[in-house]
Amino acid sequence: MTIVAISDTHGKHQSIVLPKGDMLIHAGDVSSRGKENEVVAFLKWFAATDFAYKIFIAGSHDFYFERFGDEIINQLIPPNVIYLNDSGIEIEGVKIWGSPISPWFYDWAFNRYRGNEIKKHWDEIPQNTDILITHGPVFGILDTTSRNENVGCKDLLEKINEINPKFHICGHIHEAYGQIKNNQTEFLNASVLDENYLLKNKPIVFEI
Repeated sequence: MTIVAISDTHGKHQSIVLPKGDMLIHAGDVSSRGKENEVVAFLKWFAATDFAYKIFIAGSHDFYFERFGDEIINQLIPPNVIYLNDSGIEIEGVKIWGSPISPWFYDWAFNRYRGNEIKKHWDEIPQNTDILITHGPVFGILDTTSRNENVGCKDLLEKINEINPKFHICGHIHEAYGQIKNNQTEFLNASVLDENYLLKNKPIVFEI
């Protein structure tokens, strides 16, 4: 299965050139300000993309998804789109889990304080996860800001080292875009915008 990963489109999705694949995964920040019209525009585009499977999570700019309950959100989600919120799905034998949570960062959406408050979200991740999608990166891997600060989550790194998913897809820190393997997990920061919110980075393609 060929998977295309993107993140942090912030409303600029129409300008992205997507390579061919079987599954499209978006790791959050589909909007710029978390407004309903931004979310609706993204979902219309996302549903129309030419992939058999389309999966996304919300991110730190996507206040709309945090503000409203599942009943309202689910009314917006097109039938051919999968939205994960501390939840999972199995597709063709591949077990996928997604969470919008990231460590406290400028008081954005889905922020949680480090330690017990954020750890309870990571405790929900199943042991047999193949692909883990979180908006934020782990500590020390693809999480370095332009100020040379590591802002990823240590508790998430601990969980990943415990369960060893094949892939971890994130975004959030635009300038940390890239791909690196650590132990048994391939880490991908799929932010397509750079730190100046310019469309500079290509979608990341991988096979599973």
